[in-house]
Amino acid sequence: MSFATLGLSAELQRAISDRGYCEPTPIQAQAIPVVLEGRDMMAGAQTGTGKTASFVLPILERLSPHANTSVSPARHPTRALILAPTRELAAQIEEEVRAFARHSALRSTVVFGGVSINMQIKALRDGVEILVATPGRLLDHVQSRNVNLSGVEVLVLDEADRMLDMGFMPDIRRILALLPAQRQNLLFSATFPEEIKKLAATLLRLPAVVQVARPNTASETVTQVAYAVDQDRKRALLASLVREGDWQQVLVFTRTKQGANRLAQQLAREGIASSAIHGDKLQSARTQALEEFKTGTIRVLVATDIAARGLDIDQLPYVVNYELPNVPEDYVHRIGRTGRAGASGHAVSLVSPEERKMLADISRLIKLEIPLETFRGMGTDEPPLPARSPAHTARVSEARVSEARPSRTRTPAGGAPAPRERQVAALFLPPRRTESELT
Repeated sequence: MSFATLGLSAELQRAISDRGYCEPTPIQAQAIPVVLEGRDMMAGAQTGTGKTASFVLPILERLSPHANTSVSPARHPTRALILAPTRELAAQIEEEVRAFARHSALRSTVVFGGVSINMQIKALRDGVEILVATPGRLLDHVQSRNVNLSGVEVLVLDEADRMLDMGFMPDIRRILALLPAQRQNLLFSATFPEEIKKLAATLLRLPAVVQVARPNTASETVTQVAYAVDQDRKRALLASLVREGDWQQVLVFTRTKQGANRLAQQLAREGIASSAIHGDKLQSARTQALEEFKTGTIRVLVATDIAARGLDIDQLPYVVNYELPNVPEDYVHRIGRTGRAGASGHAVSLVSPEERKMLADISRLIKLEIPLETFRGMGTDEPPLPARSPAHTARVSEARVSEARPSRTRTPAGGAPAPRERQVAALFLPPRRTESELT
């Protein structure tokens, strides 16, 4: 299938071609025709599947008849509202809108907290057809009468499960009360807890359901492994993984802001260029850290769950759970930062004895046994993880754990059956060196 078969205009197809896209992803192929029909939709899609374009493109197509170059704000009423849980995700979505609307006169802007409100006020008062916003800052603008939502024709709730986790549901309900009753509603969520199902039942009218993966499942392009390690040895293990594996781009998750700061500082003192992003950081600092991470100025970006939502990093190879999340669904979101758009990725979890139950809860949620390997000889001449060769990457891909496979493999000659998790984890370890090689 090509984008030309989805009913998009020549201008949009030109913008798509400018971005280097040739074929729609599964979520785009299924969702775009539904949105163009004007139907409500509930979509289950993980990050990295191309879901942003799956609603941005048809919205631009639907609003194209209203495009005009008039300077009058009255000619540019807000017709589409896209709500996102975090600043980073909101900014990413609006960048996509601008990129795909480059050959159109449609206007867009993004509003979120943590930055000066004055430029946002000017953009809103000049008029925009497409508004991307975080709920709190949008209500600030509503209260100040900077924006009128009475003409909204399409509402998008992106990453609805995260908005639920962050306590945005009261704000969402206040926003819904400001919108016209007759509108198209699109809900996107990577996981579907009961509260999201209840929200969908009240918000959507006879929705089309688009599902590109089972709910609460991790991407099949991500190889997952966990290492058992005492809490006080995690930093040493992480530093060894990064150095000996020659990892140049690693996104590391911690549970707290203080923990993110502390870990980034400790790694930097050990000679590993690192930075932290979290909710207490100024938006300018977060943007700078992300840019340095993308360009390779820093190797390790340490983040909390909230700050990492919406991070869009092409070909991010490694995600490390320095601490497992308290909520199992967050594990799915975390490792969704790698293995995006069909690329392969690796997710490594450092599991202390106190976190074993969390790991079990995650395995039950994603219906997949995550291999657990115990590291031995920490600090010896055997590094935990060498640099990967193309052949090594292929072996890792072949060894990906499938829920249909048993946890044990065939019996090696002259020995007992080897646990599958040890065999998979062994692919992350170097071959044992001989005594002559060590001397």
